[in-house]
Amino acid sequence: MAVLQGQGNTGDDAYGGGPHKEPGLRRQLANRHIQLIAIGGAIGTGLFMGSGKTISLAGPSVILVYMIIGFFLFFVMRAMGEVLLSNSSYKSFSDFAGDLLGPWAGFFTGWTYWFCWVVTGIADVVAIAGYVRFWWPGIDLWIPALICIAVLLVLNLPTVRAFGETEFWFALIKVIAIGALIVTGLVMVITGFTGDGGTPASLANLWNDGGFFPTGPMGFVAGFQIAVFAFVGIELVGTTAAEAKDPERTLPRAVNSIPVRILLFYVGALLVICAVTPWRQVSPDESPFVAMFTLAGLGIAASVVNFVVLTSATSSANSGIYSTSRMVYGLAGDGDAPALFARLSRRRVPANALLFSCAFLLIGVVLLYAQSIVEAFTVVTTISSLCFMFVWTMIMASYLVYRKRRPHLHAASTFKMPGGIPMVWAVLAFFVFIVWALTQESDTLQALLLTPIWFVVLALAYLVVRRTPHHAALREQHRQKVLAETDALG
Repeated sequence: MAVLQGQGNTGDDAYGGGPHKEPGLRRQLANRHIQLIAIGGAIGTGLFMGSGKTISLAGPSVILVYMIIGFFLFFVMRAMGEVLLSNSSYKSFSDFAGDLLGPWAGFFTGWTYWFCWVVTGIADVVAIAGYVRFWWPGIDLWIPALICIAVLLVLNLPTVRAFGETEFWFALIKVIAIGALIVTGLVMVITGFTGDGGTPASLANLWNDGGFFPTGPMGFVAGFQIAVFAFVGIELVGTTAAEAKDPERTLPRAVNSIPVRILLFYVGALLVICAVTPWRQVSPDESPFVAMFTLAGLGIAASVVNFVVLTSATSSANSGIYSTSRMVYGLAGDGDAPALFARLSRRRVPANALLFSCAFLLIGVVLLYAQSIVEAFTVVTTISSLCFMFVWTMIMASYLVYRKRRPHLHAASTFKMPGGIPMVWAVLAFFVFIVWALTQESDTLQALLLTPIWFVVLALAYLVVRRTPHHAALREQHRQKVLAETDALG
């Protein structure tokens, strides 16, 4: 297991690039790739398509909902960054969970993260097929779905740099679209634009109709149910550590810029939407982006936003293919997945792991013909959100153990998490609140009750895996390491 090789490893050795080891993953992701991958992870498709429903539930207070979620997830990212950079042999948060909490944690975190992105990727494939029908209404849905999977596979197989370049441009499109929305909205507010509803665009629309919390406390809580899904993937930058050219410089920059991104992309966009269109006039079934550009008299708004949302969904699926293939590659190296997934192609890409993850996206093609796909979509996204929260919780639990057992590394860190241990408990309390919020609606409650099935399956799988000699050795190695660290602390 890479993380149990000792803390004196160099970056090359940790990633298989030392003089006595087979070359491993290549560090080909430059700073611009890491920064845009982080932006792409922070801006989900939910902002483009789901924000209309969120506004209809919470009113203008949805702005506060996104700010609160972003605030707490920033500390998750800072905790992840500090622990990742404390040991050059860590390839991802799955590695440090296995190292700090035990081999079981690496198994559960790695496979749950894989499951998160496969579920999200399936939903993305379904969505992409629907977006393509906007231009070609008569096309069979399985055709764009299969083309999408094939394109993603072709983009990821050559080199990790090909993924980085693709994600760079996908994220840039999202940034430009949101920037255009904010500028358009500000112009409409400044000029006092009046739409079909007869209400002029004004910041006063944020409180004129029922106040900032027009739907009451439970309406505000309901906003969290949908908004949290918009943030899944924010931790994606943590899976690039093994392939970033200069992780000590690029990862902190990417993490520290998260608050600015949230303020600009989420808060800025929602602020102008609610200022231009009174919240009661925002349709929950339509993208507020389309409505904004249509109000501004841009006739091609629907086509432009459809293209943006299409690229956003493709970006999400692309990120999922990348992260799941690297996670399965790491799991295979730890004995938690079949050894064939640990093999790299001549271009140092985990091709077998990539094909494995892509195969599961084909489930999306089947779901295209399910009768209850609309109802199932809410359940699928809620299950994904819950599993992502499990991963975020494991990151915070790992940080607590890291602080207890390795205080010398925390003291030497140049990227310490603000707030320290008290903030960890505040974040965990916030996650408990989110789980409670998901119990307040029948569809999200259904997903909440279904999610434990995944962890039962994982537990049964781990009971089999842990019996292997490899895992027995890992557990003993971990036990000895904990004893040594405990003795060192006196």
